Amino acid sequence: MNFIYFIFAFLVGTATSIQSGVNSQLRQSIAHPVLAALISFGSGFVVLALMCLAFRTPIPALETMRGISWWKWTGGLLGAIYVTTVIITVPRIGAGNLLSLSVAGQLLAAVILDHYGLLGFKEHGLTLWRLVGVLLIVLGVVLVVKN
Repeated sequence: MNFIYFIFAFLVGTATSIQSGVNSQLRQSIAHPVLAALISFGSGFVVLALMCLAFRTPIPALETMRGISWWKWTGGLLGAIYVTTVIITVPRIGAGNLLSLSVAGQLLAAVILDHYGLLGFKEHGLTLWRLVGVLLIVLGVVLVVKN
């Protein structure tokens, strides 16, 4: 059963490459990276709103919303920074360079988050095998970026 999650994770990675190209082309069409990111998020918002309606997702009480720590609201901000950075960067350095560098940054941050159990992640200590895996990814990035 967990194998399906590995497949989903892989497919999301392929979708990220496609999304980079689509958003970059949108930027070229409208000649503005932030507006392209806004349109991208806007279409995503519409799809998610429709899904919530279709699944009859209950809206949390206002008191619940007020009790959420400020930093838990920053996911959208980080997503906006990511999408805007991709839109600006991918035409200049290419999808392979952008995504390999992005994956390396994600992996490094993830290993640190896992090691310390930060942000609610289950603690997974830094082992020799994890360190070797990170180093191999970084080596792969160097090879991709070097062309």
